[in-house]
Parts: sequence; C-alpha cells; structure tokens
Amino acid sequence: MSEQEIVEQLRKGDEEAFKKLVTLFQEKVFNTALNFLQNYQDAEDAAQEVFIQVFNSIDQFKGNSTLSTWIYRIAISKCLDHTRNKKRKKRFAFISNLFSEKNELLYEATDFHHPGVQLDRKEDAAILFKMVNSLPGNQKTAFLLNKIDGLSYTEIAGIMNTSEPAVDSLLQRAKQNLRKKINEQTGK
Repeated sequence: MSEQEIVEQLRKGDEEAFKKLVTLFQEKVFNTALNFLQNYQDAEDAAQEVFIQVFNSIDQFKGNSTLSTWIYRIAISKCLDHTRNKKRKKRFAFISNLFSEKNELLYEATDFHHPGVQLDRKEDAAILFKMVNSLPGNQKTAFLLNKIDGLSYTEIAGIMNTSEPAVDSLLQRAKQNLRKKINEQTGK
C-alpha cells in the first residue's frame, strides 16, 4: 500500500490503513519524540498523540509534502508542546514548593540515558544531550533530525518548512554553540 493509498483509505476511516500507518511510522515517531523529550513515558505519550492527530486531521494533509514529512512536523510540534507543558508544571511545582509546609521536592528531573549509547559512554551522552537541550529551538530541531534521526538537509527543510541553506546555517550554528559549550565544560 503506497502513502497515497494509505491517505485515501484514512480519509475513509479505514482502520487497516491506520494500522499500516502506525506500523510504518511508529519507530521513527517514537525515536524522534525520545530524542526531543528524553523520557520514555513522555515519548510514548507524544507518539500516541501524533497518531491521533494524524488520524483526526488527515483531511488537512494536502500532499504538498510527503506523508512522512507531515508526520515529522506533527511529531516535532507535539514534542514542543510536551516540553512547554512540562516547563509549566515544573514552574508550578517550584512555586508550590515555596509555599509547602513539608518543604518536599515536588518535581525532580531524571537523567536521560539514550538507548543507543554504549554503557561506557552514557555519562558523556547525558552531558551532550543536556548541551543539545540548551540550544535554541530551531538549532536543536535541525541538529537532532540530522545527527540523531539521520535525515538529509532536504528532508529537514521540508519538515521545518525552510530552505536547505537555512538548515545548513542552523546546523553550523548548532555545532558552533556545542563546541563552545564543550570547551567551557572541559576548560579549553
């Protein structure tokens, strides 16, 4: 079944087409969400939300890009929504903690360990992911899509709705910023 056939069947509400769509894209969507959110549960939640939105808004897919590009856009949007919501919850927990009688920590960030990283490199990877998380939004998005998901400049440009030279510029700035952060970290 081609992407176009899947889209046509989804527009008719076909459950088999939806299952096929999920089978085709679940790994990519989950991995993208995991790279952005760095939490398995949040990544699973975001991935589910992506597929629900794809199913509910398939009529809005105009075919100006590939189906995978459209799904990546939704995935990134859902990840950014999760990040904003988590920051709001974190701020609220901090404020609540200021006025709490028990003085307990209500929110604690966990260290993220990417499943694709060798055991002896997990500490370095955790530091790198913290640095990547501190990049400006578009630089982080371009960097993760290119370096972690392995997408081409053309694919990233389509997902981010920008030009290939803009993607190149974002990646160059991301690399410069990461080099600067690494040098600060290592004292060079």
